[in-house]
Amino acid sequence: MEVTYHPLVKRDIVEVLRYYHGVSPSLAAEFEAELRTMISRAAEAPLSFHLVNRNFRRINLRRFPYHVLYDLQPDNVRVMIVRHNKRHPDHGMNRG
Repeated sequence: MEVTYHPLVKRDIVEVLRYYHGVSPSLAAEFEAELRTMISRAAEAPLSFHLVNRNFRRINLRRFPYHVLYDLQPDNVRVMIVRHNKRHPDHGMNRG
């Protein structure tokens, strides 16, 4: 299934990569690789991940304290939010 992104997701990812790059460039690369892997898994099996508010589905990254919320469309998976696990649950939920 095709993957599309909400326009603000790029900003979400850039903020995380900037932080991890400040810690270690290799850590930033590892975060990006895991993020890509998990989004690919959602595209391969979009119903495998549990529902949260507004019918978004949530993918938890394994190594990093972040998750992805996506919306399942008829012909694609639309990534809506990439956020830290400790962010308020309403953060980004107004994206439509």
